[in-house]
Amino acid sequence: MRRRCEFVTEGTTAAGSGTPLNRIYTELYITQGQSEEVNTQHEVWQLETTSKMETLSDTPIKCQDIFKPLPGQDTHIRVVVTQGVAGIGKTFSVQKFTLDWAEGLENQHVSLVVLLSFRELNLIKDERYSLLQLLRVFHPTLQTVTAEKLAVCKVVFIFDGLDESRFLLDFQNNEVVPDVTQTSSVDVLLTNLIKGNLLPSALLWITSRPAAANQIPPTCVDRVTEVRGFTDLQKEEYFRRRSGDEELCSRIISHIKVSRSLHIMCHIPVFCLITATVLEHMLTTEQRGELPKSLTDMYSHFLLVQTQRKKNKYDERHDRSQQELMETDREVLLKLGRLAFEHLEKGNLMFYQEDLEECGLDVREASVYSGVCTEIFKTECVLFQRKVYCFVHLSIQEFLAAVYIFHCYTNRNTEVLARVMRTRKNKGVDNEPSLDIFLETVMSEALQSKNGHLDLFVRFLHGLSLESSQKLLGGLLGQTESRPEDIKRVINKLKKMNTSSVSPDRSINIFHCLMEMNDLSVHQDIQEFLKSENRSEKKLPEIHCSALAYMLQMSEEVLDELDMKVYKTSDEGRRRLIPAVRNCRKARFSGCGLSETHCETVASALKSNPHLTELDLSENHWLQDSGVELLSAGLESPNCRLKTLSYIFYSLFRLRRCELSKSCCASLASALKSNPHLTELDLSENQLQDSGVELLSAGLESPNCRLETLRLSGCDLSESSCASLASALKSNPHLTELDLSENLLQDSGVKLLSAGLESPNCRLKTLRSDCTF
Repeated sequence: MRRRCEFVTEGTTAAGSGTPLNRIYTELYITQGQSEEVNTQHEVWQLETTSKMETLSDTPIKCQDIFKPLPGQDTHIRVVVTQGVAGIGKTFSVQKFTLDWAEGLENQHVSLVVLLSFRELNLIKDERYSLLQLLRVFHPTLQTVTAEKLAVCKVVFIFDGLDESRFLLDFQNNEVVPDVTQTSSVDVLLTNLIKGNLLPSALLWITSRPAAANQIPPTCVDRVTEVRGFTDLQKEEYFRRRSGDEELCSRIISHIKVSRSLHIMCHIPVFCLITATVLEHMLTTEQRGELPKSLTDMYSHFLLVQTQRKKNKYDERHDRSQQELMETDREVLLKLGRLAFEHLEKGNLMFYQEDLEECGLDVREASVYSGVCTEIFKTECVLFQRKVYCFVHLSIQEFLAAVYIFHCYTNRNTEVLARVMRTRKNKGVDNEPSLDIFLETVMSEALQSKNGHLDLFVRFLHGLSLESSQKLLGGLLGQTESRPEDIKRVINKLKKMNTSSVSPDRSINIFHCLMEMNDLSVHQDIQEFLKSENRSEKKLPEIHCSALAYMLQMSEEVLDELDMKVYKTSDEGRRRLIPAVRNCRKARFSGCGLSETHCETVASALKSNPHLTELDLSENHWLQDSGVELLSAGLESPNCRLKTLSYIFYSLFRLRRCELSKSCCASLASALKSNPHLTELDLSENQLQDSGVELLSAGLESPNCRLETLRLSGCDLSESSCASLASALKSNPHLTELDLSENLLQDSGVKLLSAGLESPNCRLKTLRSDCTF
């Protein structure tokens, strides 16, 4: 295990060689718990929205301590799931854990560490083994280990890369396998190990990208951790460790701070590698020109650096002419682009030989091009000579997919274009569209994606349309006709794009595409807007609202108040501002036409923004019960701190006249039970009815509920509601104001209510019960 882990292949390094792990390893930020965001969003989008957010429950953990209880905890931690976006450092973390154990530095109470990747396990997906046989197949040095020895020694199993698994893990229906010598399929062995039926004394560490981690039931997991990647200081440490040249390192760090996109991406260690590779090359060679600031520029230069390194290697052999090398570059890279695009559609990050061959790629070609497609040789699995391929990072796959599709556009490959222009094709539009129609259609397709899985692909596609990109990549993109008037039409269409049916988070990608096309006009307008004193007089087009939302969301300063009525814009423009709620203290969205789609963004803010203390959602008639259910999930988050930053210390959560009914009350009651910070709830003029208030009262009776003010004016209540409210008054010593006006309670209802008022626990100071109409 020491030999396996002491050297790592970082990016383009050939397998079997590599860099000493301890020389380049920078401590990653691993935390107890995980981001509360919905883990289906595009991973770059996740980084952009959460890179600066505080998580109140964050507890940093070193990889060596992954199984150790936190101070004050008295629990046995057997199964740990560690999440993190692609390239964030999950594999390096498990290698560091293993190396420190193998070198006698950490976790010496552990007798055996078994490191298995799902890439390896996929190779025997349809075969049957016992657990003991499985160990011997992947680790031949364990041939002498018996079932008896395995049962008494402390074993740590590490399963790396659950997101790359091609198994169906059926925790409900798989057979029980309690014996390490019992033969079964690999997926059954895995579920039995995780559930503790098989070798219950063993410790398990499973890593995964966020979207795939939910394959394991929470009841089977004792600890969830998250690799957050590099903090700003760790980014700088990485560049210093890698470079060794202080002046060069300072220039690299200064440059990435100029571009917000590059700075955010450098949370990912692999992107730090890409950035360092490009900037070191440009700053230490004769190459002149402006350093890349956009993602498209950075990835284009990275591609050039890798092909240049490959050419230098083969130039020494003099076995092919320069012209032949250039032609081979183009052919192989386009085949890799096809592989990238077809598997981006399928959601695959890794490929086997048959996947390459389907795209016309010879395995030898992929080996030569290890700078772009890293070949991982499984030399430790001597039984299996098959090789697994993957791109250096998901974003490299997205970039090459964009290169391939742009090449298909310039060469009028109508069959491929039809796949990326489904909407336009269905309308019967020509298969040879102009550049603006082509990009507009692809953007429309991407905006309809709920998780934004094509966002970065579309950004690259727009960046590649520029003449500068075409000059940089030469014939790889084909013969293009990107005249200035074509680019201007593309930019104008982006600025005017209708996104009324699209999530405001998705709309921000339009602004990113403008930045990739080097159109800084919107960005500059917003900077001037933020500096101006008379903001309420300046009319904001919708695209400017998306840009403003992004810039406010990413600002280092927390906005005191986000009031939609302050901004002079259209209703759609106001809705595009909603993502800024992730970085403000007060948010007033009264009468903005919010729907369930927008509630997802607001709920996300409740989960990730501990500064948000006041939220007004009144007069949004399309909010409906489903929207409130989403918001309630945000209220239940331990990170939610909905209260004002004043000496009063109460919180406001207004939902007046939102066309709510009794069905939303169950989710609100659940929020009251788990959120001790919520102190004011206004549900006036919603048809909650008696049954809804009965559900709500169950939340009021919870010992965790700290509600001080409850307004239920005009909620179609009768005497039946009063019994449950009286019960709440008897058990809730915090409620001081109750508004029941404009409800037909009648004398019998008031009598029931009075029984609650007589309770010694009742602290009510204000009761409004004017029941006349």
